[in-house]
Amino acid sequence: MPNPIQSLAARWALYTLLLIGGFVVSIAALAGIVLILAYPQLPSLEVLTDYRPRIPLRVYTSDGHLIGEFGEERRNLVRIQDVPAVMKQAILAAEDERFYQHPGIDTMGVLRAAYSNFVGGGKRQGASTITMQVARNFFLSSEKTLTRKLYEALLAFKIENNLSKDEIFQLYINQIYLGQRAYGFSAAAQIYYGKALKDVTIAEAAMLAGLPKAPSAYNPVANPKRAQLRQRYVLRRMHELGFINDAQQAQARDEALHVKRDYNDFGVRADYVAEMARQIAAERFPDDVYDRGYRVVTTITRADQLAAWQSLRKGVLDYDRRHGYRGPEAYADMKGVSSDQDETLEELLADFEDSDDLLPAIVLDASPTQVRAYLRGGEILKIADDGLKFAARAMDDKTPPNKRIRRGGVIRVQKYEKGWQILQLPDVEAAFVAASPVDGAIRALVGGFDFNRNKFNHVTQAWRQPGSSFKPFIYSAALEKGYTPASVIEDEPISISAEETGSQAWEPKNYDGKYDGPMSMRTALAKSKNMVSIRLLKSIGTTYAQDYATRFGFDADKHPPYLTMALGAGSVTPWQQLTAYAVFANGGYKIDPYIVRQIMDEKGTVLAANQPAVAGDESLRAIDARNAWLMDSMMHDVVRRGTATRAAAVLKRGDLAGKTGTTNDYIDAWFCGYQPTVVGVAWIGFDHPKRMGNGETGGTAALPIWIGFMEQALKGVPESWMDSPSGLISVTANDPSGKTTKEFVYQESLPAEPGEGTDAPQQTPAPVQDAKPKAVERPAVEKPSEKKN
Repeated sequence: MPNPIQSLAARWALYTLLLIGGFVVSIAALAGIVLILAYPQLPSLEVLTDYRPRIPLRVYTSDGHLIGEFGEERRNLVRIQDVPAVMKQAILAAEDERFYQHPGIDTMGVLRAAYSNFVGGGKRQGASTITMQVARNFFLSSEKTLTRKLYEALLAFKIENNLSKDEIFQLYINQIYLGQRAYGFSAAAQIYYGKALKDVTIAEAAMLAGLPKAPSAYNPVANPKRAQLRQRYVLRRMHELGFINDAQQAQARDEALHVKRDYNDFGVRADYVAEMARQIAAERFPDDVYDRGYRVVTTITRADQLAAWQSLRKGVLDYDRRHGYRGPEAYADMKGVSSDQDETLEELLADFEDSDDLLPAIVLDASPTQVRAYLRGGEILKIADDGLKFAARAMDDKTPPNKRIRRGGVIRVQKYEKGWQILQLPDVEAAFVAASPVDGAIRALVGGFDFNRNKFNHVTQAWRQPGSSFKPFIYSAALEKGYTPASVIEDEPISISAEETGSQAWEPKNYDGKYDGPMSMRTALAKSKNMVSIRLLKSIGTTYAQDYATRFGFDADKHPPYLTMALGAGSVTPWQQLTAYAVFANGGYKIDPYIVRQIMDEKGTVLAANQPAVAGDESLRAIDARNAWLMDSMMHDVVRRGTATRAAAVLKRGDLAGKTGTTNDYIDAWFCGYQPTVVGVAWIGFDHPKRMGNGETGGTAALPIWIGFMEQALKGVPESWMDSPSGLISVTANDPSGKTTKEFVYQESLPAEPGEGTDAPQQTPAPVQDAKPKAVERPAVEKPSEKKN
């Protein structure tokens, strides 16, 4: 006889099973209805099958190095077969280990996440697969609602039914946002590590793979410690899945990662060039220029640009060292700092950006013999001995508290061969630009000390007084008025009336305060004698000289026709100086400098290309070829025996020419010079013009920048000189010291000495003092290399 209790239990069990079964059937039916109704409403997958992401505008050197990206989304498209295995493995370990097994939704992953969430209480764990993340990134928002999750799952199924696993993985690798404006792992490798994706190490791959979960929270730039924890989790998962062995995990865990803080650091310091190229591209193609994948190829080369940047930085820092330490740039509130590794220190440094290798650090404690400082990322520096020399006075108890290095002080440190040293961010600015004198192609351009601190491009935008670097244009004008390099002019004090200066009476002086009496034009230019330049300008006429200067590309209205023009009291930009000195370097032709070679679309089709005019085209002639040759010869003497002898001593070449420039009261310093294959201009001064200090002449402050660049640019370049033009004859003359010299003059007439104190130009020249012309129609004029000076 059946047990009534057992029968009742069996019936309840049956009812329960029927109820559960009915519920499951109902749910399945409901899901089916939803699927039938919702699936047709899902968006088309055309955006995936015909993937056309937003690609930024990119700027390159002429030899193919990336120097700039412009666009909201930084992305480098990469094919799945070009993604290194270690990167794929790191992503799978971090995001979706069963990606190649599940149909778009990982049931096991969902159950695992549910269990983890139940056991872990408040800590939530998601179960989104890579396919679901692709669906979300392309079609859905990130809101956490049941409806969104349902559509995400349905889209994942649809994507899996239309694309292969590799195609889905490729979309994910290229589309996912990884912080620092990086979209996709290829762009992230460049932005965080400055390298191609194919070159990442296991440690770097693990760090990148940890970013999709929370790009801001695990960003190695903003949160290095949290990013390291996430990286180690990924390494552990890679080890558990058999992707790496024990030794590889240990090595990757201990590897020091060098993360770039500036996502615009591309390894070639050419920010000002990239910005100029961007402006040109945006003006030419204003529609969608930042997301169509346009490529701009500039004229600069990586080696030349690096040399210019390094030399300018060194020149500015050398100037800064000559003028002493000014004290910490700020003082941090250290009340909340309880230890040397307190996270507050990282927060306090957040407001201070790196300036390349000049890194901000917070002083933990200081004494006259040692400074301990916290460097971003947690390294504790101990600075002593030579590292303290520059800032030694700032640790003296007698130094005012607001200039003393003490706890909380924010200092700048730089690594050098003996360890770390204290420096500072310079206040002074500088600019350098170099180009081919043949077609004007810019070879290097640095518009300032640090683009991130000051985006003002001093090469193209800074109007400064040229000082003595303007004298060659006065001398060139004088040659056209009948003077010769052997013409003798008095180097004696002179008084100028207010009418002649346009403002007030003027008693100019030579920069060194010395007067050497009568001397040849050649010697006067080499020694940069102010009195001679003024007398020359007074003789040829200020209006004539003003008009003559426009042949070189100068603006007439920037150079008022007064005698102060002889000393460079007008206004020029380094770009104008480059154009002007190129005329002397190329034999008398005015070429237009340019910085963009071509612009291409994403397929490599050339949309625009520069077709520069080339020196040698007589339609470009600015000055007589003989004038250019004589000026070239005279400016060689500036380097051989004048104010720029340091260039010849360092570079050990005889084919260098140029002119130093120092303005009144040492406010601006210049060196403009060239070798036949390259012309360069260096300038240094303060943005708000002020005295740089005694002795800060063009030869001291600007010339070293030019030399530093030329050391690299002229490596392996043989010496060469300008070919002598027809129409010159050789003469001998006695200079004021009684020494017999050989000079060259125009063949059709032998110029004379214009009368002292004559304002009007001399139109009818007489023979040069003691000149004895050779009776030849077209003499074999000596090359400058053969001259004995």
